Amino acid sequence: MPRTNTSLPAAFSLYLDAARFGAAMVVVLSHYVQQDLVSMPVAALLPYWGREAVMVFFVLSGFVIAYTTDHKRPSAKEYVIARCARIYSVALPLLLASFAASALALYWLDVQVPAFYDLWRPHVYIPFHLLFLGEMWAWAETPPWMPQYWSLGYEVWYYVLFGCAHYLRGWWRYGVTGAVLLLVGPKLWLLLPVWLSGVALYHGVKRWTIPVSAARAGLLVSLLLLVAFHASGAEHAWRPVARALWPFPGLRMGSADRFLSDYVVSVLVVANFACARFAALALPAALAAPIRQLSAYTFTLYLSHELVISCWRTFHGHDRDSIAHMLVLTALIAGGTWLAGQLTERRKHWFRKPFEALFNAAAMLRLRGGHAPQR
Repeated sequence: MPRTNTSLPAAFSLYLDAARFGAAMVVVLSHYVQQDLVSMPVAALLPYWGREAVMVFFVLSGFVIAYTTDHKRPSAKEYVIARCARIYSVALPLLLASFAASALALYWLDVQVPAFYDLWRPHVYIPFHLLFLGEMWAWAETPPWMPQYWSLGYEVWYYVLFGCAHYLRGWWRYGVTGAVLLLVGPKLWLLLPVWLSGVALYHGVKRWTIPVSAARAGLLVSLLLLVAFHASGAEHAWRPVARALWPFPGLRMGSADRFLSDYVVSVLVVANFACARFAALALPAALAAPIRQLSAYTFTLYLSHELVISCWRTFHGHDRDSIAHMLVLTALIAGGTWLAGQLTERRKHWFRKPFEALFNAAAMLRLRGGHAPQR
């Protein structure tokens, strides 16, 4: 059945917020396992779904961008300012914190840190990471103690591609979008369909409906299929296949070498969200405020937790068999996320002003150039 309404029901919006925060928590717990922070009996109980969670972020990101540009209809200027404020309000402070903390560990404790070479030339690598160049072509670079930064090297450039395709007109649209595609390289091409599936999801649920009974059944089936796919181990079996299909032998696939399983996960996530849209969900009203509040810290939690873990292990030490150590570490991650969130996601308006000033300065230069007195 066709639809035209672009607004999101409150229950569905709350479901997406819960999915966003839940995905961030899954990433954190996956890193507990991956970094051997918990003993084996506990590790066996924790979800090791970090990659799937990042694909949830990609789908949500595409969906939110499509919804925002369609429903709120921002100008190109507002689109750029909003995206820059959103990303840099979190990425910039935490990037600087990662350089400061890892430099302290390297020079004070003589501890070798990942990507330690960044610390010798911060004037090069901090701008490099602020431009999110780490996943282009042959590069596979992340800041010290922030390995999850890799996903921003994809997502930010997908924002750029979407903005070019959405706001430019005529041959400019094709030329600039094509140039950006060439600039970002084949790794980003591989995961672009995952992000675009979120865009397609928005336009699909805006145009079509699913009967409530079918949507509820699909909601459950999609979750069960996702669990079954993860349990099958297909991701590990398909990675050699993905590498064999890679047509650029001189380039490392890096973070894109799971693209085959990523496609399956994105299809199941899209199906789950589409069914959730029409399942007539009735979440308890008491959960609305906590879910909204927690989801507001999702980006900060995702980007900061590895930094907290690395600082804890380096400056204090960690005993995987100690319950007290796990409780303290978890409390530090929660507290660090809250504190960083107060200075980052809760202060996005601070980061809007510099970008607004840049746009205004550029507009003044164009104006003066257009009205320069003739001699």
